[in-house]
Amino acid sequence: MIAIKNLDFGYSRKNLLFKNLDLNLSQGHIYGLLGKNGAGKSTLLHNITGLAYPKGGLCLINGLNSADRPVALLEAMYFIPEEVYMPSLSVVKFIASTACFYPRFSETEFYNYLSEFDVPRESVLDKLSYGQQKKVMIAFGLATNTSLLIMDEPTNGLDIPSKMQFRKLIASVLTEDRCIIISTHQVRDLDSLIDTIVVLHNREIVLNQALDSITEKLYFTTIATDDMRDVLYQEETMRGKNAIVANTGHQYSKVDMELLFNAIINNKTPLINLLNTATI
Repeated sequence: MIAIKNLDFGYSRKNLLFKNLDLNLSQGHIYGLLGKNGAGKSTLLHNITGLAYPKGGLCLINGLNSADRPVALLEAMYFIPEEVYMPSLSVVKFIASTACFYPRFSETEFYNYLSEFDVPRESVLDKLSYGQQKKVMIAFGLATNTSLLIMDEPTNGLDIPSKMQFRKLIASVLTEDRCIIISTHQVRDLDSLIDTIVVLHNREIVLNQALDSITEKLYFTTIATDDMRDVLYQEETMRGKNAIVANTGHQYSKVDMELLFNAIINNKTPLINLLNTATI
């Protein structure tokens, strides 16, 4: 689906944000793209979608160079940026002017999604609140039925019930021939949705792994403050320590994505090395 090869990108040649970056993403997955502020998550998404142009290397989507933005690629891809700017159009007029660019767009599905989000179909887009505008763009993106759907911080501006609805809808539209990428800081909003974690840190992809593979290698648990067992990473809480240990006992635990992310950005090399080895 997506093959990034030796990508070099920077806003100046003297200060490259990415150098020789490689990344492969497949259909049938919901990827969570994680990274600190300024790590380059949005820039990476812009390179994938052809909105930014690499200084070296390639970003291919189904074999097509995204920097060339061919029609066959644009109609099979939809990108929802973090900040949305809506035209002064009614929902109906927006659909009439925009849906034609996406051959698999379903008007019926779009209005069903709007109804799920409690957005009136007679709304004028630029009169809606920021959260409501986000819902319209999410509904439209889902209804395009593109093989690639990319969202940058989609839950920003959504209230708690809307976040629950978002998770429900995203889970319902994933198919074997669709790839969904969600860049987010709000890990706990999406921890039940994402099936593969991609971590961008120190200008490189340090992790690109399915949750099932992670749980085979790591065990997430809470230990008492006086427990001296060897841990790969730990954080103090009111109930003791949230910890990550090597899963030598082949036990199952749910991946704590926030804890895992914190461990990675704190340069816990043994943990990263363990994740990048063959399955135990």
